[in-house]
Amino acid sequence: MPGREWMESDRRMVDAALRRFLPRPGRVPPTVRRAMIYSLFPGGKRLRPVLAIEACRVVGGRVPEVLPAAAGLEMIHTYSLIHDDLPALDNDDLRRGRAASHRMFGEAMAILAGDALLTHAFEVMAFHPLAARLASRKIDAMSILARAAGVHGMIAGQVMDLEAEGRPFTHTRLLRIHRGKTGALISAALQMGAIMGGGRPRQIQALRIYGEGVGLAFQIIDDILDLEGSAEGLGKSVGKDQRDQKATFPALLGVAASRRRAERAARTAIAALRPFGRRADRLADLARYVVERAR
Repeated sequence: MPGREWMESDRRMVDAALRRFLPRPGRVPPTVRRAMIYSLFPGGKRLRPVLAIEACRVVGGRVPEVLPAAAGLEMIHTYSLIHDDLPALDNDDLRRGRAASHRMFGEAMAILAGDALLTHAFEVMAFHPLAARLASRKIDAMSILARAAGVHGMIAGQVMDLEAEGRPFTHTRLLRIHRGKTGALISAALQMGAIMGGGRPRQIQALRIYGEGVGLAFQIIDDILDLEGSAEGLGKSVGKDQRDQKATFPALLGVAASRRRAERAARTAIAALRPFGRRADRLADLARYVVERAR
């Protein structure tokens, strides 16, 4: 598939899987289901599930066998966005180009919709696919996801991010924040895709390293776009990092040096793909896209 059209094709496949795996109408309270759907669609870049799918392909796996994990990843990412926007956390009224979930459904229902997406993600992964031969792969993938989304990964990063507001911070501290709040779930996506595709330990390790590099590059560019981007282009509020005195790479190094740091992280990610040869061309291109993106 020429250019990056394959990314759009994978996004559509992820959207179809999300619709298929959502709770059925009439079986759950309709209000929370509406809030879940509102936050999931229309989606953003679907970066994490797309990475999981491509990692599965790179190790020679079958895409239908990774789709439930990919859908679960996006549910957990969306839950984190719902909760992140709440007044008690980042206090943002805009997400994916429209009103944040708590502005549409109230804080209580937004919290519950986020909780529902988090827990439903693991239900989806536990029950799909049903093939007995995939049971151990599913357990391994869910273990990685639980750790990456929890207090050792994303939650830890978010806690450190909150605690760093308005305070001096070091490069080491900033790396820990970024690797937790963004990098952990992105790296998990690559590992989960490789696991569900039957990848060998060395392949999983290489993709983990790639994911860490891409995750860091992604967050650095996100920090830059918060300064230079527009709300229309990004679909969320801009300038909040500076207003809230967040710990970011531009605040520490400036924009130009931060962009160079993102480019270096992307190069490190691409270098980790060497064992895969041309099979990893799409992942290498995705790393470049992460640095070049304007939204």
